[in-house]
Amino acid sequence: MNNDFWDFLDRLIFDKRIVVDRTRGTPHPAHPEIIYPLDYGYLEGTRSGDGEEIDVWMGASPIRRLSGLILTCDARKCDIEIKLLLGCTNQETQTILAFHNAGEMRAIGYPRPEENT
Repeated sequence: MNNDFWDFLDRLIFDKRIVVDRTRGTPHPAHPEIIYPLDYGYLEGTRSGDGEEIDVWMGASPIRRLSGLILTCDARKCDIEIKLLLGCTNQETQTILAFHNAGEMRAIGYPRPEENT
């Protein structure tokens, strides 16, 4: 992926309001045994492949810059989604990957390339 791709995503994020509807430590609304390890929400006014807004994981960094992407495959729902990582450290990204690589879901991560590469 080239820098234009990442810059384009940054502009999309900048222009939209981030809604956190599942805060760190809260249970999934339909599966109370699943606890969200970080804040999770969506970009208001966007659309993803599933017809819902684009999903966003929020890291601890106060800078809301895109730090990577997660691609998920959910066998139960029979869908694939892309989730944005905003301000996530490497450790937070690993936590999110572990969260998604449980049960009938699998995920891979794609970190944002360093600017100097």
